[in-house]
Amino acid sequence: MLSAKRTWLWRLAIIGLLVNAAAVDVRVDCSKTIGEIRPLHGSNCGPIQYGEMIDLSAYHRELKIPYTRLHDCHWPNPDVVDIHAIFPNLRADPSRPENYDFLRTDDYIQAIVNVGSKIVYRLGESIEHSKKKYHVNPPPDYDQWAAVCLGIIRHYNEGWAAGFRHNIRYWEIWNEPENRPAMWTGSDEDYLRLYETTAKAIKARYPDLKVGGPSLGHTGTIVAGHFQPSPFLLRFLEHCRQRSLPLDFFSWHLYTADPSECVVRARGIRDTLDRYGFGKAELHFNEWNYLPGNDWTPMMLQGQGPARERFYEQIGGAPGAAFSACALMFLQDSPVDVANYYMADNHGFGLFSFHGTPRKTFHAFKGFRLLLDTPLRLKTEGSQPSRLAICAGTNADKSEVGILISNFSCPEEKTRLRVTKVPWGAAGLCERYIVDRVRDLSQASEERLSSDELDVTLELKAPSVCFLRLRKPPGK
Repeated sequence: MLSAKRTWLWRLAIIGLLVNAAAVDVRVDCSKTIGEIRPLHGSNCGPIQYGEMIDLSAYHRELKIPYTRLHDCHWPNPDVVDIHAIFPNLRADPSRPENYDFLRTDDYIQAIVNVGSKIVYRLGESIEHSKKKYHVNPPPDYDQWAAVCLGIIRHYNEGWAAGFRHNIRYWEIWNEPENRPAMWTGSDEDYLRLYETTAKAIKARYPDLKVGGPSLGHTGTIVAGHFQPSPFLLRFLEHCRQRSLPLDFFSWHLYTADPSECVVRARGIRDTLDRYGFGKAELHFNEWNYLPGNDWTPMMLQGQGPARERFYEQIGGAPGAAFSACALMFLQDSPVDVANYYMADNHGFGLFSFHGTPRKTFHAFKGFRLLLDTPLRLKTEGSQPSRLAICAGTNADKSEVGILISNFSCPEEKTRLRVTKVPWGAAGLCERYIVDRVRDLSQASEERLSSDELDVTLELKAPSVCFLRLRKPPGK
C-alpha cells in the first residue's frame, strides 16, 4: 500500500514538472513586413484634473496619445466640455458670446493641445448615475441646441468669442443614448431627432468637419462567434439612410473580460455599416476597458466598499495591464480607425491613481508606445485569441526590432520566443522590460546576441506584459 502511494506521488511530481516545463511558442520573422503598427492608444479625458491639483501632462506626452475624446471630463462632476457647463441657459440666444462660459473648457482643452494630442469633441453631457437626472434630458429646443453646438465649434475652430483655431475635426453627437436613464431620459425618436437636427446644422455650416455618433454602448450580442446588431443600432442606421443624414464616423463602446471581443464586434459593426451603405464611415471604438468578470455590480451603489476597491484594483493592476496590451495588439487586425481607452485620468478606470501615480495599465500603454518606435510591422505567430498576443516591428533603417508580448490568461507560465533573421545579422543587444504584479515595465535583463536569431524562454506568468528591444550593435 505504501509503495503504491509513493508511485502515485511520483507520477504527480512528474506531471507537475511536465506542466511547468510546458511553454507557449511565439515567433517573429524579421524578414517579412506586413504593414504598419497603428497608434490606436487614444484615450478619454485630458491631463488636467482635480481643479488643476493633478497635472498628468508629462505622462500624456510620454505616451504620445494620438486622440483624446472629451467625455466624462472631471468625472463625475463635470464643469467643463458639457453643454450645460458652457451654455448654462438653454433658452438664451446662442448667437451672443456673453451667453457662453468657455473659460474652464478653454484651459482644459489647451492642456490637451499642449501635449500634442488631437481631439474628438463629444457634444452633449456626461453620465449621471444620480437618482435625479439634471442634464441628460432632451433639449427644450432642438434647433437652438444645434445652434449652441455651432457656437462651440466657432469658438474652438474659428476664434469666435475670444476663441481659438484648434482645427478640431471630429464632432460626436451625444453619448450612449440607449443607456437610460443614466445618459438619456428621452426616447429613441428624441435622440434620432437630436442627431438629425445637429448633424445637418454642422455639415451645412462646416462641410469639411467630420460628424458622427451615436457613441453606442450596447451594440448587440455575439452568438456562436457571430455579431448580431442591436435594434437601436439598426434603427439609427436606417434613419440615417432614409433621411440621407451625414455619418462620417460611427462610434461605439465595449467593456469586457475578453480582449478578443473588441475585434469580433468591430468586424460585425463594420459589416453592418457597409450593408446599410455607410462604407466610407470611419469606425471609432471610443470607449473601452477591462470589465472583471463581465460584472458591473461593484461599480453600482450596492457594490461600494471592498468589492468596488477590488474591482478598480484589477482594472488598473496587472490583469487590466495585460488585457489592455492584448486589446491594443488584437485591434491591429480590426477595421477600427480610431480607438480611445476609458480613461487617461485619475478616475477608477484611469491610467493613474487618484493622487496621480501611474498604474500598471499606464506601463502597459507605455510598452505599446515603445513598440511604435519600430512601426514597420513584422510577421509573428503564436497569438491566442482571448489569452495571449504578440506584435513586433522594426524601424525604417532596420537598426531596431521591438516586440510586445502580453499573457492575459494563458495557464503556461513560460513563453518561448524565437526571433529569426534579425536585420543586421550577427550580434546585437536585447533588452527586456516586464509589467506584472510586482514590476512596472522594469528592465529584467540585457544580453548580447551571438547570431541573427534569438531563442529564449521568458517567465511570463499571467497576467503580465513583456517588451523586448533588439538593437544593432554600436558602430556596425
